[in-house]
Amino acid sequence: MSELSFDHKQKLIPRRHFRAFDAVVLTLLMLTFWQVIGSWTQGVAVSPPLPTLVYLGDLLATPMFWDHAAATLEAFLLAFVLSALIGLVLGLIFGIRRFTGEVAEPILAGFYTIPKVTLYPVVLLLFGLGMSAKVAFGVMHGLVPMTLFTLGAVRNLPPVLIRTARVLRLSPGRTMRWVLVPACLPDIVNGLRISFSLSLLGVLIGEMFSSQRGLGFLLVNGMAQHNVPLSTAVVTVIVVMAIAANTLMLRIGKRFAQRADTVAG
Repeated sequence: MSELSFDHKQKLIPRRHFRAFDAVVLTLLMLTFWQVIGSWTQGVAVSPPLPTLVYLGDLLATPMFWDHAAATLEAFLLAFVLSALIGLVLGLIFGIRRFTGEVAEPILAGFYTIPKVTLYPVVLLLFGLGMSAKVAFGVMHGLVPMTLFTLGAVRNLPPVLIRTARVLRLSPGRTMRWVLVPACLPDIVNGLRISFSLSLLGVLIGEMFSSQRGLGFLLVNGMAQHNVPLSTAVVTVIVVMAIAANTLMLRIGKRFAQRADTVAG
């Protein structure tokens, strides 16, 4: 009985405490590595943590920073929504139509491996400078993984689900909405998480090459002026935003996966 009660108490220890401890340790290791790199380069390539945070505090108090941040957020949200919606629809269609999916999948995978920077002249010719080019870069990065994740999720579904939808004579739209999307939701959320990160990367690249507003432009401007604290502060903001958003979406994906396992069980 004592061993059972001990095991029971051990199981009651919240896992979030261990996760918080791991997060603190990882953060300290990253700050230590950051400090080592900053000290080794003497602030020429990377500004150390404390000066960067002080500079970042002053930067956050300026309207200029928030103007650039708003430009990046606007372009990113538009690119992410387009990537998610178009990728979801294409993935569902390619998943249902097996032959079309088998033809499209290697094409998408091949396009995914191409460095998108090489398509920079084409994007500029088609979309010009400004918002449209940034959004195009974001969609080019985020669309393919969303499509492939959804395509793979539909392929792994039990065939009885699609057969049942056909027996019930559901339209393609209702089949996607009522059958495929709920069944593929965990994988779709994972696809959204990857698409989120890559869409943000694409928008930042677009700002670095084809815009005069946004965090990407601010980063390049700091590099051109050899303003190391500015460049390091902008990179810090981008990294913190990406880690926070990915952590949130990862937790959401795990919850959907647990619910799906519960329903399946």
